[in-house]
Amino acid sequence: MFKRNRGLLFLALGLILTSAILYTIHYQMFHDFHHLAVFFVEDVAFIPIEVLIVTLIIHRALHNQEKRRLMNKMNMAIGTFFSHVGNDLLRQLRTFDGDAPVIDQIASLNHVETVKDFNRLKNALSSWEPVMMPVQGDLAELRGFLMSRTDFLMRMLENQNLLEHESFTDLLWAVFHLADELSHRSDFSEMPAEDIEHIAGDLLRAYRAAVLEWVDYMKHLKSDYPYLYSLADRLNPFGVNRDAVIRKA
Repeated sequence: MFKRNRGLLFLALGLILTSAILYTIHYQMFHDFHHLAVFFVEDVAFIPIEVLIVTLIIHRALHNQEKRRLMNKMNMAIGTFFSHVGNDLLRQLRTFDGDAPVIDQIASLNHVETVKDFNRLKNALSSWEPVMMPVQGDLAELRGFLMSRTDFLMRMLENQNLLEHESFTDLLWAVFHLADELSHRSDFSEMPAEDIEHIAGDLLRAYRAAVLEWVDYMKHLKSDYPYLYSLADRLNPFGVNRDAVIRKA
């Protein structure tokens, strides 16, 4: 840190010294202090405008461009997650939902066409609190599925771009925690009531995070990649008839 600050200090002093030398040469050549002063004041007066142009316009434009590039990379990784893990995970978690038809109706995407529609859907789901019932689904099957995807999830977590995506990182941690909890239980047939309640909370955390992230991802596809959205919609984990094959109506 000290070496970097010292380097910046030397750079600033060097630039000031260079400017002083050039002004001195100008005065030695033309002996016109008035003319020199006029140009100096004009240059100083333009500095705030230059700062405005560079920092607020050019810098912001470059920052927004870099942010869009980073978001595209993150969405590519998120798309890989849903293709290899997310969609199947949502289907399995749905089996523990005590009122699955509610989410099926909300997330069917039948009447979701625009970005505003997706935002309304996201807002509706932000207060959604499903009742998760661990004894209703197959916890052993879910455990086996998560264990088989551990290496893939670890690689996702190592992706530096995804660390900038807070909600997706939270989803990965929720899934990891659920997998860890299930891996430490050998028998799900006689779980104490307290343990059932605890697992229900872990299921809920992963379920809600996955659904909300899925909605954001589908919005991205609908807006930027309609051809990818078409397949993702046909394979909607909450759809009644999931089929990638396009058939006549």
